[in-house]
Amino acid sequence: MKGRTLGRHVKEGGKNLIRNGWMTFASVSAVTVMLLVVGTFLLIIMNVNHFANSLEDDVEVRVFIDFAASGDNQDELYSELDQIPGVASIEFVPKEEGLDSLISSLGEQGAIFETLRDENPLNDVFVVQAEDPQDTADLASEIEEMVHVESVEYGKDIFDNLFAATNFVRMIGLALILALMFTAMFLIANTIKLTIIARKREIQIMKLVGATNGFIRWPFFVEGLLLGVLGAIIPISLLAYGYTSFYGSIGTDTGIDFFTFLEPNPLTMQMAILLGSIGAFVGIWGSMMSVRKFLKV
Repeated sequence: MKGRTLGRHVKEGGKNLIRNGWMTFASVSAVTVMLLVVGTFLLIIMNVNHFANSLEDDVEVRVFIDFAASGDNQDELYSELDQIPGVASIEFVPKEEGLDSLISSLGEQGAIFETLRDENPLNDVFVVQAEDPQDTADLASEIEEMVHVESVEYGKDIFDNLFAATNFVRMIGLALILALMFTAMFLIANTIKLTIIARKREIQIMKLVGATNGFIRWPFFVEGLLLGVLGAIIPISLLAYGYTSFYGSIGTDTGIDFFTFLEPNPLTMQMAILLGSIGAFVGIWGSMMSVRKFLKV
């Protein structure tokens, strides 16, 4: 496409925005509200994913070895664990080290357990991590059936609830985002439909003198793109400023050791690119729907 032709399409698309006044305002407002809600959910979902990933990295299966297992039995169990598909790492924790960790974690009160060193009641333990934390429950079930395994532990209730909650947040966020995008596309399609109806006679004349459908469609595509991009400017600015201010006041001090928020940079830049892309996509797609259905002259 020649530069002069492209310039003509951009100029016509801009004129269409002015011609349609209130409908343009309504479409841009719809995109603005939609992207503001979408951006808010994106920030929440990204931070929830960050929080979940931080916890998932610490998910491990503690395999308590049977007291009757000999050294050779432990070596055999290690080999069996190592052959399970999806196992990322295996660490052996002898019961003496386990008792030291228990005493250390209890501080001054841990001194009362010093008498247990001669007859240590703890099990030797294998600490196993899965390559995919979501497979931890299946991995634990498989290990529990092995010989020389007394029991397994991985915080089943906590992590099952965690995975369920994060998946629920993702699904609700995605459903809301899709619903809002559809609403914005509908408004943009109606705005461009009014433009097409108002210029129907002009379009007929253009076709009579040999203008192709593509040449006629381009200004409407540009109009849809402009509607989407204009609607993205305010949400991007508000969310970037709001999140940066929020992070500046909270920082990494959330009061929970394992939960921190993502830093504004590069998060806000990623969000801006994503919202701008969504706005452009919604605008162009709304334009395409309208042109395809109503540009039959």
